[in-house]
Amino acid sequence: MSDPRTVAVNVAANTNDPGFRGPVYPDGSFAYVPIPEPAATLPRDRFPVDEPLPTYADLDLPFALPSELREVPVHADPESSDAHGRERASYGDPHGVKAGRIAGLGPGNWLFFYATLSLRPRDWRGPGDERVGDTGADVRGGEWLRERGVAVDDDLPPQWGAFLFAGIRVDWAVSADGGGVVERAAAVEAAPTNAHLKRDPFDARVVVAGDPDASGLFDRVVPLSAPEAGTAANPIVTDLSSDSGKGPWWRRPIAFDEAATARLLARIERE
Repeated sequence: MSDPRTVAVNVAANTNDPGFRGPVYPDGSFAYVPIPEPAATLPRDRFPVDEPLPTYADLDLPFALPSELREVPVHADPESSDAHGRERASYGDPHGVKAGRIAGLGPGNWLFFYATLSLRPRDWRGPGDERVGDTGADVRGGEWLRERGVAVDDDLPPQWGAFLFAGIRVDWAVSADGGGVVERAAAVEAAPTNAHLKRDPFDARVVVAGDPDASGLFDRVVPLSAPEAGTAANPIVTDLSSDSGKGPWWRRPIAFDEAATARLLARIERE
């Protein structure tokens, strides 16, 4: 494959953190749910921009969250102007494998984000009233929908899958020589509200700043999983990307060259 023009990385809520996946609805619309903030954070007066550390209670979600989560801080990364009240488009990553791929992106390239999402009814109530997975949890999924004759888009897997849901058109990517942590001052200049700049210590190996008008959430997900099963990769992965689609491909960074990026962008614009 020639030099990547797009890299897609896995983000957002999952069955480990906070204990459930976000929903994808039968028409391919979805809700973006960030993970909990797993790291220690600075006092607010040491943030580069004076703003509170967001919690799950601050998120604009169309379903109820367990009470145990409401005051838990979230890792609002990626951020974009149409997601949960953020204003800028940015992303930071501390993991060498992902950061190394992202650091090669230049102005006009794309950083896409994918998540594992569970198929849910449009009126999904949420993952439980008191604790994730409690007896009040709404576990209606693909089987429930199909048994009741609810129309489900043909390209959605039967229960859960991996889906592209957002993107940042890159203005610049800041990384450190030798793969170390980015210089904090450079990260502040590029993306002052990025979640990693609230961590103590700052830990990002790459920070991306993007065009806030061109970046953001998609109207509809683009499936990476095949309609047969969430664990099976579809041709976007196996034919267009650098990934083989074998093993746990839905956890890996996925790269696309210039020709594949053009086809992928055309697909996104149709959705």
